[in-house]
Amino acid sequence: MASFLRAIFLAHFAVEQRVRKILVTSALPYANGPIHLGHLVEYLQTDIWVRAMRAQGHQVTYVCADDAHGTAIMLRAEANGLTPEQQIAQVQREHERDFAGFHIGFDQYHSTHAEENRLCSTDIYLKNKEKGNIAVRPVKQLFDPEKGLFLADRFIKGECPKCGAADQYGDNCEKCGTTYSATELKNPYSTLSGATPVEKESEHFFFRLPNFEPFLKHWTRSPGRLQSSIANKLDEWFEAGLADWDISRDAPYFGFEIPDAPGKYFYVWVDAPIGYMGSFQHLCRQRPELGLRFEDYWAKDATTELYHFIGKDIVYFHALFWPAMLEGAGYRTPTGVFAHGFLTVNGDKMSKSRGTFIKAETYLHHLNPEYLRYYFASKLSDTVEDMDLNLDDFIQKVNSDLVGKFVNIASRCAGFIHKKFEGKLATTCAEPELLQRLIDAGDSIAEAYESRQFSRAMREIMALTDLANQYIDEKKPWALAKVDGMEAEVHAVCSVGLNLFRQLLVYLAPVLPTLAAQAQHFLNIDSLSWDSRKSLLLNHDIRAFEPLMQRVDKDKVAAMVAASQESLEATAASPNTANAMPSTATANEKANAKTDKQAKSGAKADSAAETGVIDIADFAKVELRVALIEAASMVEGSDKLLKLTLNVGPLGERTVFSGIRTAYSPEALVGRMVILVANLAPRKMRFGISEGMVIAAGNDDGIFLLSPDNGAKAGDRVS
Repeated sequence: MASFLRAIFLAHFAVEQRVRKILVTSALPYANGPIHLGHLVEYLQTDIWVRAMRAQGHQVTYVCADDAHGTAIMLRAEANGLTPEQQIAQVQREHERDFAGFHIGFDQYHSTHAEENRLCSTDIYLKNKEKGNIAVRPVKQLFDPEKGLFLADRFIKGECPKCGAADQYGDNCEKCGTTYSATELKNPYSTLSGATPVEKESEHFFFRLPNFEPFLKHWTRSPGRLQSSIANKLDEWFEAGLADWDISRDAPYFGFEIPDAPGKYFYVWVDAPIGYMGSFQHLCRQRPELGLRFEDYWAKDATTELYHFIGKDIVYFHALFWPAMLEGAGYRTPTGVFAHGFLTVNGDKMSKSRGTFIKAETYLHHLNPEYLRYYFASKLSDTVEDMDLNLDDFIQKVNSDLVGKFVNIASRCAGFIHKKFEGKLATTCAEPELLQRLIDAGDSIAEAYESRQFSRAMREIMALTDLANQYIDEKKPWALAKVDGMEAEVHAVCSVGLNLFRQLLVYLAPVLPTLAAQAQHFLNIDSLSWDSRKSLLLNHDIRAFEPLMQRVDKDKVAAMVAASQESLEATAASPNTANAMPSTATANEKANAKTDKQAKSGAKADSAAETGVIDIADFAKVELRVALIEAASMVEGSDKLLKLTLNVGPLGERTVFSGIRTAYSPEALVGRMVILVANLAPRKMRFGISEGMVIAAGNDDGIFLLSPDNGAKAGDRVS
């Protein structure tokens, strides 16, 4: 694979080659929750790649959209007292705000609930139907008589038909591992209403995926199409045998109605990837000055390039269903599908209790987005391995690499140029070999960017940064400036330093677009294109230098973590469900999709968040205890927290930080009984360790602690 990518690079990056026309997409975030740092792995990876390719002279168009259909969104809107259209519009505004905050530069950000997408979906469906790739047959499903809808597997629970374990979802048993159909569950119930579902038969529409097995076997093994690990994974599905794919849902459902099939709707995973086409078509129509033509990028004989950046959990849809649908409808298929792994924080899954489930909005309230852009770039590769955001390493790496090394080059040299030489660089280059070494390194760095080996690119750039700092350390312009008659030497050294900085800036600009724009202004240069590095700044005027980046403040990182904890405690926010493109499945899709257990378990974990309903087993996990407040005090540095010392009877003494300062004075709380969540994982905050959570109600009038009736004692269980 590496040799293939190098060959592609050499072919495309030769000066005499034509400008490449490239369309790039990221997976569509689901329109029922906020963007968090886990999502940003993908969008930052894509944005950096797009910027790097543009810097190298290629015409790159980057489109995305909100994935706006499905039962989950319909139910979320209902719970929020909104129409689905209002719900998705509100979430889209929040998504676009957060993406802009991280400098992610979409050419078009659209919605799958758009006329362009409806027309494209209808076109692809009808063409596949005409070619015999659509089948219709009856399906038996469980139906909620109270909610009046057919139930997807995630909305059904019951007893495992094999081992009898209670409260198992409608597709597999988490206790014994058995897979089954929802209709096989014993004593099933709807997680939406609690009602006993009834079995009903309904006609469903199926995409005949087995018709495309020979095509897909060849397509998935075409050089450069997929990562080898992904292609190997797909072989498992080929060995098991591809099955027809259920592409319809019954009303009520928020989505596009299937042509000539009243009450039948396209399943969300049909029109979601088609949203790439709809978003691009909207861009073509809205921005004719760009000269983009839909057929140049989507026609069967298109010579342009098309790349999808996605998470590894949705490979099945992008590497089997999607190319098969396109092939069946006579459209081109993707040039490449690039999958990435998941994000962990401090070595573990993102956690609400530890404050490491961090929303994009929360991060932006505390830290510079370019810190995260650089840190992710330093960790990202072309593999599907998971990536860890270690917050201590994050602080150290950004402070060392960006502030201590890169920005330091400019700050060490610019002052001398302004004070002693009226802001003008030397007329000749004192170190042509050193500068040529940095120029020559650009080819390898460009290749690393294109092949998505960002971590390698950052290592090579930082090695060059070390060379630049080593040069300045050896020449010591600050010492030379104190010696009479050494002005020319100071001028030469600092001019070389700023030329080195300029070349490094070209290499880092795709990662740090805002810093790059500020530095470009300071250097007084017109371009940061890849080729611009080859010309030196001689006899050139620069502007006054201003600090380009501050060091990461450890306290701000701690405050971000604390805010993630506190906001979840205060609002009792449900788990985020904005995962890029949902993998919700009905019972019969279990056999059709064969999605891996990780995607299924993720969907299950989100089901309570989407419906607002939990079962008794979920509630039983929470240990509530009566507690006596023995001491209460203000928390220095916080305007909403009080520190409470609680007596929990046989459980001993607990310290809890509670966001009730605006409602209660410390002295008024001493001696009061409260209700404590006693088995909540301890949370490390910058004020100390919080060992639980006191229960309070809240409305526009304030916050109100809940207390037991007279007679309850410290340590009593609440049930």
